[in-house]
Amino acid sequence: MQYQELADDIFAGVGGKENIISVMHCATRLRFKLKNSQKAQTAALKDNPGVIMVVESGGQYQVVIGNQVAEVYRELTSRHGLDNQSEAADNAAPQGLFARFIDLVSGIFTPFIGVMIATGIIKGLLALALVLGVMSADSGSYKVLFVASDGLFYFLPILLGYSAGKKFGGNPFVSMAIAAALVHPMILEVLQQQQQGNALTFIGIPLEVLNYSSSVIPIIFAAWVSSLIERWVHPRSPSAVRNFTTPLCCLLITVPLTFLAIGPAATWLSRMLAEGYLWIYSLSPMIAGAVMGAIWQVCVIFGLHWGLVPIMLNNLANFGHDTLLPLLMPAVLGQAGATLGIFLRTREAKLKAMAGSAFTASIFGITEPAVYGVTLPHRRPFIFGCIGGALGAAILGFWHTTIYSFGFPSVFTFIQVVPNSGIDASVLAAFVGAAVALIFACVSTYLFGLTEPATEAVAPPAEVAPPTSLTRRESVVSPMAGDVIPLDQVKDETFASGLLGKGAAIIPQRGRVVSPINGVVSSMFRTGHAIGLTSAQGAEVLIHVGLDTVKLDGHYFSPKVANDQPVKVGDLLLEFNLDAIKAAGFDLTTPVLVSNSDDFVDVLTLSRTAVSEGAPLLAVLK
Repeated sequence: MQYQELADDIFAGVGGKENIISVMHCATRLRFKLKNSQKAQTAALKDNPGVIMVVESGGQYQVVIGNQVAEVYRELTSRHGLDNQSEAADNAAPQGLFARFIDLVSGIFTPFIGVMIATGIIKGLLALALVLGVMSADSGSYKVLFVASDGLFYFLPILLGYSAGKKFGGNPFVSMAIAAALVHPMILEVLQQQQQGNALTFIGIPLEVLNYSSSVIPIIFAAWVSSLIERWVHPRSPSAVRNFTTPLCCLLITVPLTFLAIGPAATWLSRMLAEGYLWIYSLSPMIAGAVMGAIWQVCVIFGLHWGLVPIMLNNLANFGHDTLLPLLMPAVLGQAGATLGIFLRTREAKLKAMAGSAFTASIFGITEPAVYGVTLPHRRPFIFGCIGGALGAAILGFWHTTIYSFGFPSVFTFIQVVPNSGIDASVLAAFVGAAVALIFACVSTYLFGLTEPATEAVAPPAEVAPPTSLTRRESVVSPMAGDVIPLDQVKDETFASGLLGKGAAIIPQRGRVVSPINGVVSSMFRTGHAIGLTSAQGAEVLIHVGLDTVKLDGHYFSPKVANDQPVKVGDLLLEFNLDAIKAAGFDLTTPVLVSNSDDFVDVLTLSRTAVSEGAPLLAVLK
């Protein structure tokens, strides 16, 4: 039931079916392609307790969910008929070249990235078993497990054929058939004949056959060409026969064209890409490691990390190993260390609980809960995590740590860097670099990452005056009468964590909200449950009446102002039926936040007891 409700909220928040071009998911986030992202209710989605963060990047509208994203995706697609959403972008807003590239890569690789990681872990475990002498390479057990780990990568063009065909808007089974032709056993026989000097031709044209097993780029180009042919042939074929004439034309044209031109050209391009990366890496592996360790999590925040996946896979296909992926493991463990530092330091129950669960997810490679919910809101822990990642990755780069199967950076990477020849200095460097990243980030965060004291502070008196050394301040008065409670006691993790800003919460005694500042209404939510204000001095104040009250869809709320309307302290903003909302089962605890708190020195709560309308509530220090 909780996934159904969250799926419905997200569906409404992105603008409904008429605004959705396509949707997919990766390990932690729903990735929407929208016709118009301006129609999405970003503030309401961020306000949803089931959503960690909303990010627009790479031409995608990304809703970060966490580990439950697969369940939410299933409910979203099944309940709202999104399974067959078209990938065509005719009605979408124009995108830049780089944004289109990121969207293309994530769309092609996301569907099967999880199973690729799983096969990589199996291959790493097998290598470790050989080194420890637990298993022999000649044993039946080893061979069965090896094909389980290597089969997907060997036939990778077929999987890419399906996802690329679907992404380009063509028939994915046609592009799978093209890929199957590339890795057909007869092609290997032809390759052997070619190596023995027996030249082959296709209708008189010299044919250069290559080994396309495990390749990445050739089938992607072939699927694109096939989709172009399909778009031209399909509408021009008689409707009675187009179901087989269109695939027939695609296969008859694309397969020979791939062997004659697309395949050799794409293979040359993939080799140049691999050699180019190797050249850059060889200039200074240590500096390359430091740079990648520092920026990886920044790329993850904006979903740009997908741009590196083809490079990793291409390296594995061309060399049988990759030196880029290991450099990313310290970056992941750096954020894990920063999260652990917050867990050890903080005395806030909500933050400690978030940090504990986020740390566990981080060491297994899922850092979004840690970054969005724990380290990034406090800034310095995120920076310490990036620095730790840079230091650790520099160590791995110096010792040329190499990975021999695909995966995503996590604790499982340790077993994937073990070569069949045995544990060497590069493997030990992986442990040392990871430890440096985690320990540095943890210790730095514990000592300098949080402003709160390590021990429980004594509760402040009812009226707290701001420090006299900070004379510039802006007052935010109470928008309603009621009892004040600390923000960290709100039964909503999104508000309690401070992710949306600092402030306080009020349990209202009357069903009305008045303006707490002199300024303008920046956003009156369609559902009337929340109001955004911008003061004349720049403070952005959010008043959110109740928890989860967006689900009431405007019932029991009566807004009295409109967007861009000037307001003064005490002006009536909203009326709501307090008793009816309670009877509907909703918590009326109302957070009052300064959503741009990071733009100021601090935001202090001036009252910890009952307040009346217009009584001092918050002080914004500049």
